[in-house]
Amino acid sequence: MTAQWYVHDILQPHVLPLMQRTQGALFQQDNARTHMAKMSQDYLRTVTTLPWLARSPDLSPIQNIWDRLAWRVGHPSSLNELEARLQKIWNEMSQDIRKLYAPMPDRIASCIYATGVQQGIKSSVFYLFLLNK
Repeated sequence: MTAQWYVHDILQPHVLPLMQRTQGALFQQDNARTHMAKMSQDYLRTVTTLPWLARSPDLSPIQNIWDRLAWRVGHPSSLNELEARLQKIWNEMSQDIRKLYAPMPDRIASCIYATGVQQGIKSSVFYLFLLNK
């Protein structure tokens, strides 16, 4: 996906009209390259956006798999080549997937802790959770 495609095929026909019809709406997107491109950011100047922190704990690790898959597939010259590359890469990814899901308890704990800190909560339940991991 290119920034131009994102703006012309997603933002212009769908996102902007919805945002204009919905009073008080906030738009959030992740830090994908096409979302962060100058063209995309310029287009969204009229929309209230909620920032996606670059270092926020990711509770949706499957996005990392899609990013890795897209990066590794490259630019195949035919549909058959694309299919063969995707199948090969997918078969090799089981270890990558395990690595992404293994730290999930720590990610959840980070989110719980951050929420508690923001709200001024010092919870013994949270500390017990950390001790029992």
